[in-house]
Amino acid sequence: MSDFPFLSVLTVAPLVGAVVVALLPRSRPTLAKQVALGWSLLVLALSIVMWVTWQVDGQRFQFRESYPWIPNWGVNFTFAADGIALVMLMLIAVLVPLVILASWHDAESSKRSVPAYFALLLVLECTMLGVFAAADVFLFYVFFEVMLVPMYFLIGSYGGHQRQYAAVKFFLYSLVGGLFMLAAVIGLWVVGGKTFDWVALSEVDISTGAERWLFLGFFIAFAIKAPFFPFHTWLPDAGGAAPAGAAALLVGVLDKVGTFGILRYCLPLFPDAAQWFAPWALAIAVIGIIYAALLAVGQNDLKRLVSYTSIAHFGFIGVGIFAFTTQAGTGAVLYMVNHGLATGLLFLVVGMLVARRGSALISDFGGAGKLVPVLAGVLFFAGLASLALPGTAPFVSEFLVLIGTFTVNKPVAVIATLGIILAAAYVLWMVQRTTQGTLNPALTEIDGMKRDLNLREKFVVAPLIALIVLLGFYPKPVTDVINPAIQATMEDVGRTDPAPTVQEAAR
Repeated sequence: MSDFPFLSVLTVAPLVGAVVVALLPRSRPTLAKQVALGWSLLVLALSIVMWVTWQVDGQRFQFRESYPWIPNWGVNFTFAADGIALVMLMLIAVLVPLVILASWHDAESSKRSVPAYFALLLVLECTMLGVFAAADVFLFYVFFEVMLVPMYFLIGSYGGHQRQYAAVKFFLYSLVGGLFMLAAVIGLWVVGGKTFDWVALSEVDISTGAERWLFLGFFIAFAIKAPFFPFHTWLPDAGGAAPAGAAALLVGVLDKVGTFGILRYCLPLFPDAAQWFAPWALAIAVIGIIYAALLAVGQNDLKRLVSYTSIAHFGFIGVGIFAFTTQAGTGAVLYMVNHGLATGLLFLVVGMLVARRGSALISDFGGAGKLVPVLAGVLFFAGLASLALPGTAPFVSEFLVLIGTFTVNKPVAVIATLGIILAAAYVLWMVQRTTQGTLNPALTEIDGMKRDLNLREKFVVAPLIALIVLLGFYPKPVTDVINPAIQATMEDVGRTDPAPTVQEAAR
């Protein structure tokens, strides 16, 4: 199995599925949904085989394959996965079928082409898989830019209120970040010996001034994508306007490209610059935690509230990355996975509530748990997972980030901890105002609010709940995959771990 081209097949498969779905007639919407779901399950099956085949004690990059593309520029279709990329590929493979299942009626309600909607989801899956699998800097940049296109159309064509404004804002912000990256990519090619291969570039000795400028170009692009404060303003608009399924992928996966890019490119390729910029990056991350949490408390729109919570969570991931310890780094990557599961679940459940009520305003709910108790219970669970309640997966990652940061930077860890208190405030207040308290009489007159979770929706939320609980009590299978890649990244940066590693602590 080691010779099988896993990553190229994994990347191309959704694109082929998208073409098949797009060619189906609009008069056969159910068939389009079934084909899209089946194709995404095929990708999931292949990802599971990759996970089983992965060698924890093997090479840093596995499943490597390379094909010539533009020889004169030194560009190749090079794919390879380390532990960080592998867990993100697995997250995509898990989320996409659930999003397709949750979005079963989204396109029909927008009165637009159903096959086109599900084809766009599969194209988006292709680009997401490609960006995490790429081991060629130019190839990474291509996927980084191309994945804006399907998300732009998902928001702009199938979104809700102010969808055009949100789609254009999302596209322009990301495009500006992409221009910074393009300049840095060209500069890296010049100083790196006219190659885009990651392995070759990681061995190049770059002057201090050039390294800092190149780091800054990549970092700005990734900070916008994540998004980190103060580049965050596009996310509440995009998350609020996007269909619930697309929003779950936007916040659960697309945004992780920013933090993944910092770990894969900024730290190993520009280690001295990364250490020089680290205090500023930590300051931005901590400000984002507190600032976004305070804004989340004051939101009256459910989808915008969840978007702001994600900005706060990305602050924790940023702290974990730039603390430069194995515990914090492993916690940051685990947080990327757990945030995708927990916030993905929260967005999907909020979408179910909004679809039933016909409004995303919290003030239009009140006591909804009396009408849809199971849905309200899942919302409560998703909220508790989002605030990192012990026993849920996000708690493990948040704990690792904080303890790993505390060993090297106590003030940052202490300030970041305040975000946990604020998280309890905005999550519990959201749950209280939507599902608890006195029943809003207007809800009893809405047919949608009389329907609790159906079988299809239970199939959507059950796997996410199971994974959040499982990883909350037993994260070892995932941390064992992540930890070697994080240790290698710390070695690239030239930082030693002041405390026992995650695996040593477990013993």
